[in-house]
Amino acid sequence: MDREDWGSLAAFAVVAEEHSFTRAAARLGVSPSALSHTVRRLEDRLRIQLLARSTRSVSTTEAGERLLARLSPAIDEISNAVEDLGRLLDRPSGRVRITASRTAAQLVLAPVLPRFAKSYPDIVVEVLIEPGLTDIVARRFDAGIRLGESLEKDVVAVPVTGQLRMAVVATPTYFATHPPPSTPQDLRLHRCINFRLPSAGVIYKWEFEKGRRKVEVGVEGPLVFDDEEMVLDAALAGVGLAYLIEDKVAPLLKAGSLSRVLEDWCPPFPGFFLYYPGRRQVSPALRAFVDAIRVPAKARKGH
Repeated sequence: MDREDWGSLAAFAVVAEEHSFTRAAARLGVSPSALSHTVRRLEDRLRIQLLARSTRSVSTTEAGERLLARLSPAIDEISNAVEDLGRLLDRPSGRVRITASRTAAQLVLAPVLPRFAKSYPDIVVEVLIEPGLTDIVARRFDAGIRLGESLEKDVVAVPVTGQLRMAVVATPTYFATHPPPSTPQDLRLHRCINFRLPSAGVIYKWEFEKGRRKVEVGVEGPLVFDDEEMVLDAALAGVGLAYLIEDKVAPLLKAGSLSRVLEDWCPPFPGFFLYYPGRRQVSPALRAFVDAIRVPAKARKGH
């Protein structure tokens, strides 16, 4: 095999993982046209099509899928070998790719990343905001951050927050014309802002618990979003009630921009976890990142 093919194969793998020449080019630091030319030349040399291109997406052909399955372990091994050299310097280096929901990024990553970047100048942390669950192996992420209840059993899960609570909130102006609900069932009389779960595609039912009583309420309202920021913005605009993580709205509650109801129906639950495949070797860079954001056991009981 020509030496030029090694770089072309790596470029093909990134395009296949990202399903986009534009995203892959940004990741590799080259132009989309140059990357497309590289992959096309590889296909010409191999005399087989590896990628199916359309105006909206890029996907692997059967041949491309088979090649990627053989390439991925080799690329991982090479990456680990290069990152292991950082141990000789006694300073972790390399790239850590993280997928996180927007709320996880705001609550977990935003407070930590500036300090981490100063402590580990040779590590590049790449964060991609994705609302739904992501196959971190297929997409070649090093780790993800999601709520503990959504994780599979075969991953290594590291707590990165204490326990969390949900909060039902609206503006004082909204409550000036709508009597506050005293039970979850009262929510059916209110204008509520719904949230569609990105992965499942269904509208989330608001969950409540008090003592031994557990209640799920399918609420109604004029707006449905799959992004929590838009839910919050609509609540602040006075549209109606929102159901959001308490930490996300705490500053707004303190400032009086929002008011809270049904607090006694919102018990704590396990918070966010950083997770990665249990069968994958942990690089020094990822290990440093995990150590920087993990929550000590004594702090996990939280709020």
